[in-house]
Amino acid sequence: LGDLPVEVALLTGRLGAAERRETLARIASGRAQIVVGTHALIQEGVAFHRLGLAVVDEQHRFGVRQRMALARLGERPDVLVMSATPIPRSLALTLYGDLDLTVLDERPPGRRRVRTELRPESSRPRVYEFLRAEVRRGRQAYIVYPLVEESEKVDLRAAVEEYERLATQVFPDLRLGLIHGQLPGEEKDATMRAFLAGELDILVSTTVIEVGIDVPNATVMLIEHAERFGLAQLHQLRGRIGRGAEQSYCILMAAGGEEAAARLRVFLESDDGFAIARADLRLRGMGDFFGARQHGLPEFRFFDPERDEDLVERARDAARAVVGRDPELALPEHARLRTALKARYGGREAFYEVG
Repeated sequence: LGDLPVEVALLTGRLGAAERRETLARIASGRAQIVVGTHALIQEGVAFHRLGLAVVDEQHRFGVRQRMALARLGERPDVLVMSATPIPRSLALTLYGDLDLTVLDERPPGRRRVRTELRPESSRPRVYEFLRAEVRRGRQAYIVYPLVEESEKVDLRAAVEEYERLATQVFPDLRLGLIHGQLPGEEKDATMRAFLAGELDILVSTTVIEVGIDVPNATVMLIEHAERFGLAQLHQLRGRIGRGAEQSYCILMAAGGEEAAARLRVFLESDDGFAIARADLRLRGMGDFFGARQHGLPEFRFFDPERDEDLVERARDAARAVVGRDPELALPEHARLRTALKARYGGREAFYEVG
């Protein structure tokens, strides 16, 4: 920030008791002008001196109440939420006017589009050979599973068991690592550092690598049971590759019916996170606009949020004009509108994320 002296504080759940108290005191007093942190920022006991701006990165990883809790730490602070794949609820909020939208649609210089392919189970030997060929070229690969361990309830491949099979039967000559959410933090960090340093050829994982992983040398991702993942998750996972100058490849192994095939076709045909989010909104619904549910079919009888987006914009502009002139809807000409709003929403708790 140029010559302006700025003090930055870091608040995470890993701080010791003494360090946490000292950090909380700096935040509450205003000594720390910028505070960086995890979900620890919205836990009890955190008080800001004068919060003016709240920035939520990887917004889709937070729940509705969590995002609101951060915004309410100050007196109506400005709020910026960022995501490569907005959840259906957030995309709907842009339609209603509760969020303004800015789209960054350019790739960083030197990056290529990730080639994405769907392969049947019969192609598994060729897929494995392709991974081996990329490793021989000096590249690295991810293999992602929806489960940590096998379950009697669902017939799905799982990371732990598949790691053992891959390491002993499929790629015994390569260096494999395993990472999932149930491992201790130190073990996960050590594995990721080894992969980043090139000490591992293939990383077997669950969706724990969905965000915050940057390994430019990784050029291949194989996603098992791709039909079990949401479009946003698939797009986030694909974003872990293609981070260098080399051509990268995302390979989906999937089963399922026509509904799953329709979702995967959207993913295969686009690498635009906003377009994928729109498709997710159409397929999953926008959730409960006045509640905390982040997806689900809307309560409209005749309105399609994708087809009628221009109608939403006109209605939003009209509503802003009405509220701007009569915030309490107290004028006689707004009596019917006030009665209708009270009848429809008066008994419901509203969970506004921004305002």
